[in-house]
Amino acid sequence: MTDKPEQDRVVIFDTTLRDGEQSPGATMTHTEKLEIADLLDEMGVDIIEAGFPIASEGDFEAVSAISKQAKNAVICGLARANFKDIDRCWEAVKHARRPRIHTFIGTSPLHRAIPNLDKDQMAEKIHDTVTHARNLCDNVQWSPMDATRTEHDYLCRVVEIAIKAGATTINIPDTVGYTAPRESADLIRMLREKVPGADGIVFATHCHNDLGMATANALAAVEAGARQIECTINGLGERAGNTALEEVVMALKVRNDIMPYRTGIDTTKIMNISHRVAAVSGFAVQFNKAIVGKNAFAHESGIHQDGMLKNAETFEIMRPEDIGLAATNLVMGKHSGRAALRSKLKDLGHDLADNQLNDVFVRFKALADRKKEIYDEDLLALMRDTNANAGGGHLQVRYLRVVCGTEAPQSAELTLTVDGTDHEVAATGDGPVDATFNAIKKLFPHNARLALYQVHAVTEGTDAQATVSVRLEEDGKIVTGQSSDTDTVVASAKAYVNALNNLVVRREKTKPKEDELKSVS
Repeated sequence: MTDKPEQDRVVIFDTTLRDGEQSPGATMTHTEKLEIADLLDEMGVDIIEAGFPIASEGDFEAVSAISKQAKNAVICGLARANFKDIDRCWEAVKHARRPRIHTFIGTSPLHRAIPNLDKDQMAEKIHDTVTHARNLCDNVQWSPMDATRTEHDYLCRVVEIAIKAGATTINIPDTVGYTAPRESADLIRMLREKVPGADGIVFATHCHNDLGMATANALAAVEAGARQIECTINGLGERAGNTALEEVVMALKVRNDIMPYRTGIDTTKIMNISHRVAAVSGFAVQFNKAIVGKNAFAHESGIHQDGMLKNAETFEIMRPEDIGLAATNLVMGKHSGRAALRSKLKDLGHDLADNQLNDVFVRFKALADRKKEIYDEDLLALMRDTNANAGGGHLQVRYLRVVCGTEAPQSAELTLTVDGTDHEVAATGDGPVDATFNAIKKLFPHNARLALYQVHAVTEGTDAQATVSVRLEEDGKIVTGQSSDTDTVVASAKAYVNALNNLVVRREKTKPKEDELKSVS
């Protein structure tokens, strides 16, 4: 694609680590957040909203670490409209090469009622807090939460106040996914035309997908003059999710004839980060999801297959390799060597060091002994499993044997390694998975509730790997675990154990410090 004038550049603001992580159950570990931030930076995301620093010590530490790590992207933190939030946000992002403070307040009648502020009081609060943020940082974004349900005259008034107070980006959130494309465009157009000082400001759009129109609303806003799109990988986010990064980026790329705007995204990295976000969040991508779904480039209809064989453009408007899918899904097997595995993994977005390759190669050979043909999806599942087990963990599955029959109960014999020591146990349950989970719970008692158990086949066939996702909830803490194996019960056991390992980490992070305990007593 040829370069276009700078005014046609659309800035991509990714909020996977903030709004995306607010999806119930999508909590990521500190290490996972740093990994995702690094992938976002590498793919060319302009602004990474790394978190909500005041929300918790963990959020603050993650935003601070990402700020120090980022090479190119602007690192942004979120803050409510009060000095304490804004100061905490600045403490976290000030280490970044290019920091940003993003502060917000709800401006619609419904949201004004929450802090019980009248219009004048809220206007004064906006002026004071944006001014405070600008005194700390020269890159300030301001958002009128629930903007699409705010009276137009009042919205114009507070946007003008924020601009005069020093905001450099004005974000217009459709917080509850209420608007439609024409309204989305009209709102941006109205603000640009009516608000004094709007000419030198970047207008952003932040859309939720409650009515299934997030991508359409975001693109409509761009056509009306917005030059920043707020989005997430896989459309992750609260309720029905946010605008999906992969959808808006590929829409602008594929339909550049009618939407002549460019982004800085390296689209060949889309599939890799999509898979990684799905793995660490525990939210699997639906098969028919646009761009990154398993079926997005699959063709089963005879007419479609015939057309594809003659000319791929008959039924594909973009090439698989444009988003990082291998042009051909070459099969690998037990005779494939290290060099072939390294090359294939590099094609799939994983450039491994020698020691990493050696570890993955051992797992690859073990899988090849159980599965005749290994496809790209199998290798990606293998990498997800390798990453999930990279830290070793407090618990590890050493041995599992289940006995199934047509009549309950089923039984499981388990050897679980706990901090380096093997422990054996037997348990029964209503099915092999239930028996296995009961056995694990015997050796590692806990009160966590199983909030989600999902099984997805990685490929087709009776020897296909199963990817199992588990979500546990304990005292408000939500953790996930995932694992893949040709044996669904083994994958289930490992996923459950991975979730428990993450729970142990969360417990340690939230445990009161010794001096805090002394002060309480």
